[in-house]
Amino acid sequence: EVLALLVLLSPLLRGLALHLHSALTGSYVPGTHSIALVSCLNEHIARDIARAIMDKKLAAHINILPKSSALYFWKGELEESTEILLLVETRTSKIGELSNYVRSIHPFEIPEIISLPIEQGNPLYLRWMEESVPRD
Repeated sequence: EVLALLVLLSPLLRGLALHLHSALTGSYVPGTHSIALVSCLNEHIARDIARAIMDKKLAAHINILPKSSALYFWKGELEESTEILLLVETRTSKIGELSNYVRSIHPFEIPEIISLPIEQGNPLYLRWMEESVPRD
Protein backbone atom coordinates (compact mmCIF):
# COMPACT_ATOMS: atom_id res chain seq x y z
CA GLU A 1 0.00 0.00 0.00
CA VAL A 2 2.74 2.45 0.94
CA LEU A 3 4.72 1.51 -2.17
CA ALA A 4 1.67 2.10 -4.38
CA LEU A 5 1.13 5.50 -2.75
CA LEU A 6 4.76 6.47 -3.31
CA VAL A 7 4.53 5.46 -6.98
CA LEU A 8 1.38 7.55 -7.44
CA LEU A 9 2.90 10.55 -5.66
CA SER A 10 6.27 10.28 -7.39
CA PRO A 11 5.43 12.59 -10.36
CA LEU A 12 3.85 15.08 -7.98
CA LEU A 13 6.84 15.00 -5.64
CA ARG A 14 9.24 15.30 -8.59
CA GLY A 15 7.32 18.34 -9.85
CA LEU A 16 7.39 19.99 -6.44
CA ALA A 17 11.11 19.27 -6.11
CA LEU A 18 11.78 20.82 -9.55
CA HIS A 19 9.82 23.96 -8.67
CA LEU A 20 11.60 24.25 -5.33
CA HIS A 21 14.98 23.82 -7.04
CA SER A 22 13.97 26.45 -9.61
CA ALA A 23 12.94 28.91 -6.91
CA LEU A 24 16.19 28.43 -5.00
CA THR A 25 18.57 28.48 -7.97
CA GLY A 26 16.69 30.67 -10.44
CA SER A 27 16.89 27.92 -13.08
CA TYR A 28 14.09 27.14 -15.53
CA VAL A 29 11.88 24.10 -15.02
CA PRO A 30 11.46 22.44 -18.45
CA GLY A 31 7.84 22.39 -19.56
CA THR A 32 6.73 25.32 -17.39
CA HIS A 33 5.77 27.19 -20.56
CA SER A 34 4.35 25.99 -23.86
CA ILE A 35 3.77 27.13 -27.40
CA ALA A 36 0.26 26.52 -28.70
CA LEU A 37 -0.33 26.30 -32.45
CA VAL A 38 -3.69 27.66 -33.61
CA SER A 39 -4.63 27.67 -37.28
CA CYS A 40 -6.97 30.31 -38.69
CA LEU A 41 -8.80 30.79 -41.99
CA ASN A 42 -7.40 34.24 -42.76
CA GLU A 43 -5.37 37.09 -41.32
CA HIS A 44 -8.42 39.03 -40.08
CA ILE A 45 -9.64 36.06 -38.01
CA ALA A 46 -6.08 35.37 -36.81
CA ARG A 47 -5.66 38.96 -35.58
CA ASP A 48 -9.07 38.95 -33.88
CA ILE A 49 -8.30 35.69 -32.07
CA ALA A 50 -4.78 36.85 -31.13
CA ARG A 51 -6.10 40.12 -29.68
CA ALA A 52 -8.83 38.29 -27.76
CA ILE A 53 -6.24 35.92 -26.26
CA MET A 54 -4.02 38.85 -25.27
CA ASP A 55 -6.99 40.78 -23.80
CA LYS A 56 -7.67 37.78 -21.52
CA LYS A 57 -3.95 37.68 -20.58
CA LEU A 58 -3.74 34.05 -21.68
CA ALA A 59 -0.43 34.57 -23.51
CA ALA A 60 2.81 36.47 -23.19
CA HIS A 61 3.42 36.69 -26.94
CA ILE A 62 1.73 35.64 -30.17
CA ASN A 63 3.30 35.38 -33.61
CA ILE A 64 0.98 35.56 -36.60
CA LEU A 65 2.67 33.62 -39.38
CA PRO A 66 1.83 34.31 -43.02
CA LYS A 67 -0.22 32.08 -45.28
CA SER A 68 0.76 28.46 -45.54
CA SER A 69 -0.69 25.64 -47.57
CA ALA A 70 -2.51 22.91 -45.66
CA LEU A 71 -3.61 19.42 -46.68
CA TYR A 72 -5.97 17.45 -44.45
CA PHE A 73 -8.84 15.00 -44.47
CA TRP A 74 -12.23 16.45 -43.55
CA LYS A 75 -15.34 14.28 -43.53
CA GLY A 76 -13.56 11.65 -45.61
CA GLU A 77 -12.37 14.02 -48.34
CA LEU A 78 -8.87 15.36 -48.95
CA GLU A 79 -8.96 19.13 -48.58
CA GLU A 80 -6.41 21.76 -49.51
CA SER A 81 -6.49 25.32 -48.19
CA THR A 82 -4.40 28.22 -47.02
CA GLU A 83 -4.18 29.04 -43.33
CA ILE A 84 -2.64 31.58 -41.01
CA LEU A 85 -0.85 30.07 -38.00
CA LEU A 86 -0.71 31.59 -34.54
CA LEU A 87 2.21 30.67 -32.28
CA VAL A 88 0.90 31.38 -28.79
CA GLU A 89 3.49 31.48 -25.97
CA THR A 90 2.00 30.89 -22.54
CA ARG A 91 2.25 29.04 -19.25
CA THR A 92 1.64 25.32 -19.63
CA SER A 93 -0.90 25.59 -16.81
CA LYS A 94 -2.96 27.95 -19.03
CA ILE A 95 -3.23 25.59 -22.03
CA GLY A 96 -6.60 24.16 -20.95
CA GLU A 97 -8.11 27.61 -20.40
CA LEU A 98 -6.57 28.87 -23.65
CA SER A 99 -7.94 25.91 -25.60
CA ASN A 100 -11.44 26.32 -24.16
CA TYR A 101 -11.44 30.04 -24.90
CA VAL A 102 -10.17 29.67 -28.47
CA ARG A 103 -12.78 26.96 -29.17
CA SER A 104 -15.50 29.34 -27.92
CA ILE A 105 -14.52 32.15 -30.35
CA HIS A 106 -13.04 30.25 -33.32
CA PRO A 107 -15.18 29.91 -36.46
CA PHE A 108 -13.93 26.38 -37.29
CA GLU A 109 -16.08 23.47 -36.15
CA ILE A 110 -12.93 21.76 -34.82
CA PRO A 111 -10.11 24.30 -34.58
CA GLU A 112 -6.51 23.14 -34.49
CA ILE A 113 -5.12 23.87 -31.03
CA ILE A 114 -1.96 21.88 -30.29
CA SER A 115 0.61 22.66 -27.63
CA LEU A 116 4.28 21.81 -27.26
CA PRO A 117 6.23 22.28 -24.03
CA ILE A 118 9.22 24.62 -24.00
CA GLU A 119 12.19 22.66 -22.70
CA GLN A 120 14.85 25.38 -22.81
CA GLY A 121 15.37 28.95 -23.94
CA ASN A 122 16.83 32.33 -23.14
CA PRO A 123 16.46 32.57 -19.34
CA LEU A 124 15.66 36.28 -19.48
CA TYR A 125 12.92 35.70 -22.08
CA LEU A 126 11.45 32.80 -20.09
CA ARG A 127 11.41 34.99 -16.98
CA TRP A 128 9.63 37.72 -18.97
CA MET A 129 7.03 35.14 -20.08
CA GLU A 130 6.59 34.14 -16.43
CA GLU A 131 5.91 37.76 -15.49
CA SER A 132 3.60 38.41 -18.45
CA VAL A 133 0.99 35.70 -17.87
CA PRO A 134 -0.76 35.73 -14.47
CA ARG A 135 -0.64 32.56 -12.40
CA ASP A 136 -3.75 30.44 -12.04
